[in-house]
Amino acid sequence: MRANPRAMQVARHTFTSTSTGLNPELYPMRLFQKAKKLGVWDPAKIDFSQDAADWQSLSDIERDLLLRLTAQFIGGEESVTYDLLPLLLVAADDGRIEEEMFLTSYLFEEAKHVEGFARFLSEVVGDHGDLSHYLTPSYCRIFMEEQPAAMNRLRTDASPIALAEAAVTYQMITEGVLAETGYHAYFTVLKEHNLMPGMQELVQNIQRDES
Repeated sequence: MRANPRAMQVARHTFTSTSTGLNPELYPMRLFQKAKKLGVWDPAKIDFSQDAADWQSLSDIERDLLLRLTAQFIGGEESVTYDLLPLLLVAADDGRIEEEMFLTSYLFEEAKHVEGFARFLSEVVGDHGDLSHYLTPSYCRIFMEEQPAAMNRLRTDASPIALAEAAVTYQMITEGVLAETGYHAYFTVLKEHNLMPGMQELVQNIQRDES
């Protein structure tokens, strides 16, 4: 196990930008360029007015399904917003400025996703009460136990094994399996039934961020 670098690092001796310079060919820098180009959308500007009207026309069963999906998505987005920081700190401690720049944009995007779903719940659903009952045991196992454990391990252990486990948990399971398939289903259902254009726009923006 590697000692905690944040406990040892008390000063810097150089900056990449003033010595070797940034490397635009590194994969994180290419992702950073894509994030700047494709990630500049504002969840506060999405129009949910038609969504609110559509919500009133839904049956109780349909509302329950959308609430379940929304609760699980906003909880998942909140969890990744919390849990990404240790990975960003590892990049910073190792002096990988290009990687940290990309991860900073990544964290910004996750926060936007939380805001978007929060607006939907507030402006479309209205008084929805506590949605925690929609979070199943398997869901809680991933987002409240496995993912936080894998990511927060990086605060004291940035070994290759710890990094690999964090990446598999976060990128492949949470984002690659759960989020991508879930968002595809969410968008497809709304589009096929010509419902909630605001939510369709939100999900499309999030899918673009994630990919």
